[in-house]
Amino acid sequence: MLNELIEKRKKILEESEQHKTRRNELNAQASKFAAERNTLNTGTREFVEEAQKNKELRDSNNNEVQRLKEQRNDLNNQANVLFEEVEVFKKQHGNVKTRSIKELQKQIEYLDFKQQTEVFTVDQERELIEKIKQMKESMREQEAELEQNKEIKTKLGQAKDQRRMASDLHAKVTELAEIAQNHHDQMVEYYRKADKSREEADEMHKKFVEAQEAADAEHKYFIQCQKELRDYDKVISGLRKKSKKTKIGKEQKAVRKEAERIFKQFREGEKLTTDDILLLQRSKLI
Repeated sequence: MLNELIEKRKKILEESEQHKTRRNELNAQASKFAAERNTLNTGTREFVEEAQKNKELRDSNNNEVQRLKEQRNDLNNQANVLFEEVEVFKKQHGNVKTRSIKELQKQIEYLDFKQQTEVFTVDQERELIEKIKQMKESMREQEAELEQNKEIKTKLGQAKDQRRMASDLHAKVTELAEIAQNHHDQMVEYYRKADKSREEADEMHKKFVEAQEAADAEHKYFIQCQKELRDYDKVISGLRKKSKKTKIGKEQKAVRKEAERIFKQFREGEKLTTDDILLLQRSKLI
């Protein structure tokens, strides 16, 4: 029975070590998943912070765009008023052209922009340049004629200055609008990265929880095995003590029996050896 218990204890010990090893492996995996999750969460926060920075820059530039647009529109409106006054003067003095200076100015600006942004053949571009040249010449002729009147010259100069400032503001508006759009695109990209990083962090957290729960289960089995080992140790220890006590009892009986035999021989007159005397003393027969 004792040997059978020892063999069973050996199997429980092996099982306990297996659960312990598996628990440690799962805890290591859980730590790895937790570290990766934390790294991803840190990355997510950084992406969101960058997205927020770009959002603020976008809004700031958009606000500036709106402010400059209002200034540009005010300048254009003021220029238009002055150009209208010039046109009224032309009509009153019988100098009516097919197109006003204001219209010519707008058309020239439009064609200049078209030339800079579109692709033309050599002949098309030459034709466009010639057209712009003619319109500028026509505008200069009208301006030269009108500038003979000091008041009209002043108004025309003011209108042109305001239109030029409006044009400069429009270029600034375009530049800032592009910057705002760039920040918007970066904001969207950083939010996309944050969403992706958050999804990966959630997946790592799921793996962490699964590994941790599995490790806890293995630890529970390990503890159960340890309890069974302690129970086996108690039973085996008890059986060993009992076996030892029985063995000692049998040895003592054998010694007593031998001592009684020697003592009987002594009473019958036989001589005793030193060992015989020591045996009789140990058995308390003498």
